[in-house]
Amino acid sequence: MLDLAYEPPKPKVISGARHDWELVIGMEVHAQVASKAKLFSGASTAFGAEPNSNVSFVDAAMPGMLPVINEFCIEQAVRTGLGLKARINLVSAFDRKNYFYPDLPQGYQISQLYHPLVGEGEVLVDMAPGVARRVRIERIHVEQDAGKSIHDMDPAMSFVDLNRTGVALMEIVSRPDIRGPEEAAAYLTKLRQIMRYLGTCEGNMQSGNLRADVNVSVCRPGAYEKFIETGDPGHLGTRCEIKNMNSMRFIQQAIDYEARRQIALLEEGGEVVQETRLYDPDRGETRSMRSKEEAHDYRYFPDPDLLPLELEQDWVDAIADSLPELPDAKKARFVADYGLTEYDAGVLTAEVAAADYFEQVADGRDGKQAANWVINELFGRLKKDEREITESPVSPAQLGGIIDLIASGDISGKIAKELFEIVYAEGGDPAEIVEARGMRQVTDTGAIEAEVDRIIAENPAQVEKARANPKVAGWFVGQVMKATGGKANPKAVNDIVAAKLGL
Repeated sequence: MLDLAYEPPKPKVISGARHDWELVIGMEVHAQVASKAKLFSGASTAFGAEPNSNVSFVDAAMPGMLPVINEFCIEQAVRTGLGLKARINLVSAFDRKNYFYPDLPQGYQISQLYHPLVGEGEVLVDMAPGVARRVRIERIHVEQDAGKSIHDMDPAMSFVDLNRTGVALMEIVSRPDIRGPEEAAAYLTKLRQIMRYLGTCEGNMQSGNLRADVNVSVCRPGAYEKFIETGDPGHLGTRCEIKNMNSMRFIQQAIDYEARRQIALLEEGGEVVQETRLYDPDRGETRSMRSKEEAHDYRYFPDPDLLPLELEQDWVDAIADSLPELPDAKKARFVADYGLTEYDAGVLTAEVAAADYFEQVADGRDGKQAANWVINELFGRLKKDEREITESPVSPAQLGGIIDLIASGDISGKIAKELFEIVYAEGGDPAEIVEARGMRQVTDTGAIEAEVDRIIAENPAQVEKARANPKVAGWFVGQVMKATGGKANPKAVNDIVAAKLGL
């Protein structure tokens, strides 16, 4: 593993107030389980379907319909817990969370309060090369999603789409260990990365696949340390929850605004009221949605239609044995096996597809050179065209072929970049393109020497300057490369120019 320094959380100190204040943040992340069927029915979870087309009798709460647990959804939640180094509870239970809303047909949500499926775990948040921070996970519970109310299709009526009703969610609840907006975004990014590696959540925030409720409070310096010592949350100040955040940028903006709002209240002698708020990105501010409910407000009680969920340890162990290599382990291996910097290894392991692509390019080749080509040339070009790595027109075999031509001396680095653009735009075998278009590097020292002699003979004044200042020799190298269309071997040109000038 990488030799990481685990720093204690560094609080974000809000400036511009009369006193110093520190931020304390906890997050409740709602991650949609990657499953073709819902948590308690066989209805499809396909995104973008016609409204109310993926709704079973169970989802619609028809009389007499009973929920049946989807084992695969439970397996996915257990896999997530194991990926977060969390305790898996072999016995858990489902509860009913009672509240009325038009897009909740049953009048209650099936969730887990008293006996969640997954217990305490952790996420290591990368803050800088070689520096990570631990954010503790309190629990992960499994629950069903609600539907969607639509208010902008008719001026007088609202509509309801129940396609999401019953979709399996994992609610991942952190401890209040996050101390700033940037750290909150980094935490959610790392959590998303781990779940995408595990294949348990697609992590698409734009489609509502991943959402976060952000709990924000402010306290005076030293209060957080007292909370850690005593476990008493009273040291942390009154928290407000910002609901349904689905953008890393908006999460940071909302936290910053909410912290300043609370500080202003406190410094004016007021009190922060515990409530649920929404973030308005157009105005850049949070606004009150409703008073914050407590568990007793929802009248939780065990769901009478579902027996306690009992898991076998052997089943959990089999899932643990099937886990893929996770981001931190893969990053450490890339540093050790390929000689990469931590930064480059982090870039290449950000997505599973990118890491797989790199490993295919690097197979049997110099790891650093492969990383440079993947990160600088390929990723740069894909970003310009707004393409994902899975949409790359250049395959790993093609990029590897370009690197092989450089290693064999058939082409120079400059020619390789021209070749890359041809392959990117037109496809084809790099070696065949080099032959067909006469792009092969000139390695005939006799031909290079003749060209050097010609340029030296035509420029006696430059010769004198070069002998007085060896840096001027670069001018002759440039002239030879220009005369040969960039095909001359740069090392051979440099060696011959130096020898001819007596440098």
